[in-house]
Amino acid sequence: MRSKCSRKLYETFLKVTATRYSALSLSEVSPVDLSHDSISRWLEEANCRPKEVWEESKEFVLSSSGVLIVDDTVLDKNRSRKVELVRWQYSGNAHDVIRGIGVVKLLWQGDNGEYCPADFRIYNPPEDDKTKNDHFREMVVLAYKRGVKPEAVLFDCWYSAIDNLKTIDNLGWSWVGGLKSNRRVNRKQKLEELTIPDEGLKVWLKDYGFITVYRFADKHGHTDYFGTNLENPTREQVETFVKRRWDVEVYHRELKQECGLESCQSRDGRAQRNHICLSILTWIKLASKRSLDHITIYQRKWDVIKPAIKQQLAYELRH
Repeated sequence: MRSKCSRKLYETFLKVTATRYSALSLSEVSPVDLSHDSISRWLEEANCRPKEVWEESKEFVLSSSGVLIVDDTVLDKNRSRKVELVRWQYSGNAHDVIRGIGVVKLLWQGDNGEYCPADFRIYNPPEDDKTKNDHFREMVVLAYKRGVKPEAVLFDCWYSAIDNLKTIDNLGWSWVGGLKSNRRVNRKQKLEELTIPDEGLKVWLKDYGFITVYRFADKHGHTDYFGTNLENPTREQVETFVKRRWDVEVYHRELKQECGLESCQSRDGRAQRNHICLSILTWIKLASKRSLDHITIYQRKWDVIKPAIKQQLAYELRH
């Protein structure tokens, strides 16, 4: 039996709902008669792919100057014991190893400050035997084939593996990436053992070649190291790139809080994949409206529920 649910209905639901994102919740508010089983069945049978994200974002990416940012996030599924794709993995948000679904994301940030997703991959080694670094290289190479021309590729220390750096080099691109404090350079030295001047220090990275490294310390004493293959970089230039990378954290938060990214309750792996893809596509539509109407995604969601809250307040005050 064919489900009455549709992609348009599901995406619109993700776009307007504020707290509940389940099939049951959609069945309760759907303008057409729908059971939650029918919605779940549709979600399991749909076929949403990462290339659809590119189709929605390519016009912006190819028509603007900007940078590519690679990062990952873990969808918290600690309470879900039988959901496919869930595995134990480290979550930067939780600062611990949790049960969740890993998503590696490629984000384009334009020089005008606007940003949008360009690609994503689900981290699930039992299915495809790929690491997060494999997904990193796969997405970067595909972006190159699609005609993307970034000023630089930005990433944190988790993605500073030599194979990743060489891949970017082979594409003729620049990169600015985090480096762990114990990363060895100049044969035997650790970064934390070096005296790095403000203008940066050129060092030899084993199996790669010369790079320029910088040390950044905040007021709390926390120290980060960043390296780059840029020719004759300045501290200001590298610092600007480092700050731009933080837009990916805003993107993660908006996806989870406003598009229900980690709220799918289905046990089926295909349903989880479809929900993740549809959440990202919903974000693109919300972000497009944000640019046109000059209001945040949070404000748009508030505008949806505000009339109902106002009406209920008036009722409660009368009674």
